Amino acid sequence: MSESNKPFDLEAYMAKGVENMVKDLIKTSLFCPKETAFMAKYAIASKKASERRQKLAEEGSHIPPFLIASITSTCNLHCAGCYARSMGGCHDHAPVDQLSAEEWGKVFTEATELGVSFILLAGGEPLVRRDVILEAAKVPEILFPVFTNGTMLRGEYLQLFDDHRNLVPVISIEGGKEQTDNRRGAGVYQRLVEAMAAMKQKKIAFGASVTVTKDNMQEVLSDEFIGQLVKQGCKAVIYVEYVPVSEETEHLAPDNDDRDVFAQTLLAVRERYDSTLFISFPGDEKSSDGCLAAGRGFFHINSHGGAEPCPFSPFSDMNVKNTSLRDVVNSKLFTALRDGSMLIEDHKGSCVLYEKREQVEALLKDNQGGHRDVES
Repeated sequence: MSESNKPFDLEAYMAKGVENMVKDLIKTSLFCPKETAFMAKYAIASKKASERRQKLAEEGSHIPPFLIASITSTCNLHCAGCYARSMGGCHDHAPVDQLSAEEWGKVFTEATELGVSFILLAGGEPLVRRDVILEAAKVPEILFPVFTNGTMLRGEYLQLFDDHRNLVPVISIEGGKEQTDNRRGAGVYQRLVEAMAAMKQKKIAFGASVTVTKDNMQEVLSDEFIGQLVKQGCKAVIYVEYVPVSEETEHLAPDNDDRDVFAQTLLAVRERYDSTLFISFPGDEKSSDGCLAAGRGFFHINSHGGAEPCPFSPFSDMNVKNTSLRDVVNSKLFTALRDGSMLIEDHKGSCVLYEKREQVEALLKDNQGGHRDVES
């Protein structure tokens, strides 16, 4: 069978992606012996995790290597166009019945046993849950990128990230001062600059998360912006395409032509900055045979424990409070989405499940007992 006619192997694709990411992280961590030592150990753990996933696949359970955990719905910022706030999933104060630190610790331990290699900690602002971050620090077999707005990166948190290299801060930034402060609030950019300087001084590997819109696309791919991040010590840049929260913000979402330009420009950027890791999300879904949500490549757990296809598709029929992680991956909703055609269908925007949210909700109702799991 020719290479082009071989059936697509999602598990091999994802496992290879994890291996390549680890290799890149080792390459970019050579500036710090502490970081290099951790990544070398993690490379071994990642290989064992891949073997666990393969064994479970042979038993009929597909376990994704990635998990996104929104450990809180509390946030100290009010960013313009925030998806989470618009959907009722982000608040100034913590709602009741969010998962305890012990419950999150159980999730992390079970994820290790299943062979999950990466758990992205998100929010809200995850650093408001220091108790949960401490639970993650206890699990060195898993790499925890912590997606933070960066405003709390000081003092004890800097020491925590220095002591536990499986915790990797990923700060949200929109470009330069004007773009960042316009979306995140006056003075936020300067606080990020100060946080990056402090992490560079302690040789803490960190990344940057950039929401890509029509307005900032050119800036965030520029040598001026990327060069400044690299100079400040950033080792990974994660580009996340903006998902509009209303008709009033749809004009900010990149279109297909924008995505083509972005992809081509990013190739050149990777060549110029080969010591930095660049990831584009969702990136080119064609290379992974469609969207990787609903457990194909990852899934999402909200702060109340609801297992959702992804953060932009807040629908759930299972909760980790009373269900094993292995059973969650095989929920009726996730199984229906993976077995159906929705995840591989053509769509206009960056997120197929957000675009087809009414169909997902109908599918949930058809599978009995499910509910829309938006926090309130």
